Amino acid sequence: METNIDAQNVATQNGVNTLEILTQLSSKTAVGSFPLAQFLNAPGNEKVKDFFFTPVTEKTLAGKRIAVISSDGFEEIELTGPAWYFRQLGAQVDIIAPKYKPAPANFGLSMPEEMSKTHIMAIQYLLPVGWIKVDHTVDQINVNDYDAVFIPGGAWNPDNLRHDPEVVQFVKDFNATGKLVAAICHATVVLINAEIIKGKKLTGYWNIQIDLKNAGGIVSDVPVVVDGNLITSRHPIDIADFSKAVENWLIEN
Repeated sequence: METNIDAQNVATQNGVNTLEILTQLSSKTAVGSFPLAQFLNAPGNEKVKDFFFTPVTEKTLAGKRIAVISSDGFEEIELTGPAWYFRQLGAQVDIIAPKYKPAPANFGLSMPEEMSKTHIMAIQYLLPVGWIKVDHTVDQINVNDYDAVFIPGGAWNPDNLRHDPEVVQFVKDFNATGKLVAAICHATVVLINAEIIKGKKLTGYWNIQIDLKNAGGIVSDVPVVVDGNLITSRHPIDIADFSKAVENWLIEN
């Protein structure tokens, strides 16, 4: 009898049927996905498919050190794709994240707390799909530790990064050394906050190109743009061009 009363109390509050209200507040469950096999086999993506399935035979980046700066909500293939390629070429690739900060309790989020302290969450389009282990947090590294910084995109990751003062300062300081700063997709908004794009040629995801222009960038809607020590690309379809541009820059500099 007590169990039934408790269940009734959970389902009502101030005389209101809470389950009915929650149903009205909730949207229909239907989530878009970005399966990798489907992406690589899609018409027009032959270049990026060949990029992943053509054997890498030379260690052109042996001895190079690359920092991948990312947080929760990174587009999976935009991190794992270039990182895989750079490692195939012999580079040391470290995953760098902001210091762990739990979401405020009143956000009501349910996250795997212990995993969140040591890993960052990957998404495919907008769907969380997995976790990647972090090697260091940004406060533990120095600009002298790496030859290049690479920032992947994603719908959430760049907004997290651009609001983190330590990340923004690190990118700004790294750029001042003249070493390579590379960003793909939405990640170019992090460069806005680092104040390093005024007068620079670059590109980015279509819906942020106006933001890049407003920040003083000279924007082109092309797969990859190289301007001095800055390399930028638009989206996952450009991964091959982006990764090879990073490779070539590091070989030549």
